[in-house]
Amino acid sequence: MDEARTAAGPRLSHVDESGAARMVDVGDKQATVRFARAGARVRMAPATMDLLQRQALPKGDVLAVARIAGIMACKRTAELVPLCHPLSLDHADVWLTVVPEECCVEIECSTRTEGRTGVEMEAITGASVAAITIYDMCKAVDRGMVIGDIRLLEKTGGKEGYVRVEDTGVTVGVAGPIGVEGAAASTGALETGAMSAPAAARVLSVNVSPGKGERKKAATSVLMVAEHGIEGDGHAGPWHRQVSLLAQESIDTMVAKGLDVGAGDFAENITTQGIDLPVLPIGTRLTLGPALVEVTQIGKVCHDHCAIYYQAGDCVMPREGIFVRVLEGGTVAPGDPVVVVETAVAAVSGEAP
Repeated sequence: MDEARTAAGPRLSHVDESGAARMVDVGDKQATVRFARAGARVRMAPATMDLLQRQALPKGDVLAVARIAGIMACKRTAELVPLCHPLSLDHADVWLTVVPEECCVEIECSTRTEGRTGVEMEAITGASVAAITIYDMCKAVDRGMVIGDIRLLEKTGGKEGYVRVEDTGVTVGVAGPIGVEGAAASTGALETGAMSAPAAARVLSVNVSPGKGERKKAATSVLMVAEHGIEGDGHAGPWHRQVSLLAQESIDTMVAKGLDVGAGDFAENITTQGIDLPVLPIGTRLTLGPALVEVTQIGKVCHDHCAIYYQAGDCVMPREGIFVRVLEGGTVAPGDPVVVVETAVAAVSGEAP
């Protein structure tokens, strides 16, 4: 639900002038495509983690049951949270990632609808119930599990957007709506033409693979589909990391360490040349040939080191790769220009992740 604002500043939208709780009237709002992501974590004992990985717990496949429970919870949110509006969801999904070295399960839930109010409560509810289900599935052997870090990761499509930047320990507030169909949007304020890629910046290679975590193979061209990603690629879908980019200059640093690697070997979809990708703030928009994309994440946490990491003791993708969402599609091929069209200037608060 968007935060209500008055001349005196923000106020809680679920409380009326007399202080009574209310269900907000959204009848006058314009229906837009709304998207949200939320996360949670479940920490457990090492022995429990071992049983979970081996699917040896008494109740069976923990992750499969938790995923379905999370999706079902998204659809029942209005029955659980008193002042939420009942919504017809177009999409709901839950991803669960086992992190053995930290003895935890990372949970991410995404939701999408076209309506007059946001879907962040649905995403938060889905992540929470998935976490509770993991506890239920494992409690026979470990009642000391801890459920925590339930948080909103992203919301778009309403009066104000939001993106949580977890790797840097800060929160980025979004000034203005983020439209998932190419409407005016930003993370922080957007400055048109504030940063320009060098004239020589270009797409060096386009790479695809059917599954995640695989080295990608070069293609002659790829079709980018709005709000989906690259057609036929394993990372495509209704989430924030639809397409990955890595600069050839970053790959060259690994070649200098003696590795025989090239475009696509770090699982990046688009290999660029002539542009410093990691310095682009979240929310920056750039064109890759005819396609318009928006930067959604810089780098990532690498929980399961890839083969390249073990060969070289390092991997540039988690540190120097970026992820984008496709706003406008088109066919992209090697040689296409890379142009920064809007640069986001992040408005950063001191809120902890």
